[in-house]
Amino acid sequence: MTEEIMAANAPASADELRAAILERYDSLSKRLQQIARYVLDEPNEMALETLAVISERCGVQPSAIVRFAKSFGYPGASQMQRLFRDGLLSGHAGLGYGERVRHFNEAVAKKPEGGADVLSEFVEGNTLALQNLNQTVSEADMARAVSLIDKAETVYVVGFRRSFPVASYLAYSLQQLNKRTLFIDGVAGLTKQQVQTIGPKDLLIAVSYHPYAEETVQAVEMAGQRGARILSISDSLVSPIAKPASLVLHVRESEVRTFRSLAASICLAQALVIGFAFTASKKKARAGAG
Repeated sequence: MTEEIMAANAPASADELRAAILERYDSLSKRLQQIARYVLDEPNEMALETLAVISERCGVQPSAIVRFAKSFGYPGASQMQRLFRDGLLSGHAGLGYGERVRHFNEAVAKKPEGGADVLSEFVEGNTLALQNLNQTVSEADMARAVSLIDKAETVYVVGFRRSFPVASYLAYSLQQLNKRTLFIDGVAGLTKQQVQTIGPKDLLIAVSYHPYAEETVQAVEMAGQRGARILSISDSLVSPIAKPASLVLHVRESEVRTFRSLAASICLAQALVIGFAFTASKKKARAGAG
């Protein structure tokens, strides 16, 4: 196939490429999936870094990235990178989140061990994550997420291990707003039994980050099989709980001295709850006026 024909068949924008990757992700080899995840999660780095740097961060050979690009119809990796570079320039974006995090972590690593600066380190790391939240979750995503919650007959909420505080906050807050909500806590190993009553009129909110909790993945699979809508909050668009979801809210948390935070996730959960509260209040006001 000539380069002209390949280019003609390739996605013409970064958004089209992301859509193509999501569609074909499961059919890619494990090595190409590593690259796909990096392309989805680090678009600014794809635009700005050299092939050697990208390959090192993906954990693959540069030839694998070229092979990945060709599998989507590009003559080579540079043509694929140009899509992200054009998007970066048109959006007037600054240094990518991943690169800023790396600079921050390098600065932290140079500091002596001790507790004196720990608070400021976590504040700075979480500030980066919160700033990035506006880039990964759009207004349209938020509006759609609130609509899913509002239209659901019952909202089921699941999240284990590190995600448990986010899930419990969502369940508690939605219950406080009189939304019919079931918190799947898995007590006595009853996760499957708690999910099995979910139906097509319901919504499952699933929260999980790498390494993904098996119970949460199973809950998502069961909900999908029973025809329920799924709203996933996760760290990758191709995580096990993201692929079957009706909507994915992509959260990149900070990590300071190997400890990962939940600041951005809690912020997102609060925004979802308040957004639903506004929607419910408007509906109530319209009903009263009618």
